Amino acid sequence: MREILGRRRKLLFRRGGRSALLGAALQCATEWQWPVLPGVGLRSGGRPSAGERLGLGERTARRCSCPDPDCVVPGAHPFDPGLLAATTDPRMVRWWWANRPDAPVVLATGGHAPCAVSLPAVAGARALAALDHFGVRLGPVVATPTRWSLLVSPYDLAELGELLHSRDWVPSSLRFHGEGGYVVLPPSQISAGKVRWERPPAAGPAGPWLPTVATIVDALVTASTSTPDGGSRLAY
Repeated sequence: MREILGRRRKLLFRRGGRSALLGAALQCATEWQWPVLPGVGLRSGGRPSAGERLGLGERTARRCSCPDPDCVVPGAHPFDPGLLAATTDPRMVRWWWANRPDAPVVLATGGHAPCAVSLPAVAGARALAALDHFGVRLGPVVATPTRWSLLVSPYDLAELGELLHSRDWVPSSLRFHGEGGYVVLPPSQISAGKVRWERPPAAGPAGPWLPTVATIVDALVTASTSTPDGGSRLAY
């Protein structure tokens, strides 16, 4: 009897998680007009990757569903469909998650969609504290156990290049997700753990408010530079 009840609880939990993923994808696509697509997701078993052989925690149990046994961002990237398939069409979104209900929600950044800047979690916490101290208004912040991503208004390479050119050094742990990039959104599950909102979107008439990259980049560079073990590894 206990075994049957346990199975029912697990089934209800999985159903709730799946509906939450579909709901999040639909909200992005329809309410905010952010193009999304399903991420590759995770699987159990298989040959350990190079990272797993080095003992990188949870990846020993759950691995990427893509063909690369040494994938550096397990579960946290597009594969099939590719990034160019990202859409705001609710029919397509429903079809994708009906067939892959556990798939992570991937935001295709750039264009008319938000861009992002990501950095190691410790540096991210320091940067947010500094920005809050100076009264800088922030937009949504996505957090995994290892990295945080700050969503910003769309920028192009020329604008970003001008911002970074004036700086003596930009840490390799600081990454910019612009045109042709992507960010995994909550409530996805990736190899590093659960994706969550550190700062949830503040919805407005035209969708969540977003700061410009210029208003936050200095704090992010400073926090990344001053954090021990800058987290130059790509792993989420």
